[in-house]
Amino acid sequence: MKKNWWKIIAVVFVLYTIIAGFLFKVPAQPILHETIRNLYFHVPMWFAMMVILFVSVWHSIKYLNKSNFDSDILASQAAHTGMLVGALGLITGSVWARFTWGAWWVADTKLNGAAITMLIYMAYFVLRGSIDEEQKRARIGAVYNILAYVMLIVFLMILPRMNDSLHPGNGGNPGFNKYDLDSNMRLVFYPAVLGWILLVVWIFTLRVRLEKLKRKTLIDE
Repeated sequence: MKKNWWKIIAVVFVLYTIIAGFLFKVPAQPILHETIRNLYFHVPMWFAMMVILFVSVWHSIKYLNKSNFDSDILASQAAHTGMLVGALGLITGSVWARFTWGAWWVADTKLNGAAITMLIYMAYFVLRGSIDEEQKRARIGAVYNILAYVMLIVFLMILPRMNDSLHPGNGGNPGFNKYDLDSNMRLVFYPAVLGWILLVVWIFTLRVRLEKLKRKTLIDE
């Protein structure tokens, strides 16, 4: 139980987010209206993606430094987990766009950057799958993973701030903190961020354990 306290927090906070996200009062804002509740899901998912992909690139750097295959496993499985939550972020963002901007997808710098980032990471998995030799796959994959994270920062954090964007906090638009993230929403938003991050880390640890079991089975055979 002592080792699993953070998993309990993850479950409690995510359940709290789901319940409070749909039932608690939110500020009445033009255009957004009730869709502002998506803030509790879409934004924390992207935060969780950024965190787990940082974990991935960190372990890629560690692999290049020490050539430890455990680091390669951690890097690849963190990237897989990041793409899972990234896909959920794209879906929730698309739904939000439909009811606030009038279309499932619009020509927005950050939206297009998110799509390109997903394609870059998909190419990472294709690259790894095309190399049979384990050490070569791990080394080339690690280098590509580092470049992929740099491109993620460029497409999601730098370019949207340099160009026009519909997203709050980008392209000259005020962030949520400045006009509608009131004290009631903060009571849900901050636990949501922590809850989704912990849940994604939990999924990541499960994937790592499964991958290690697969490799152990192959070795035993």
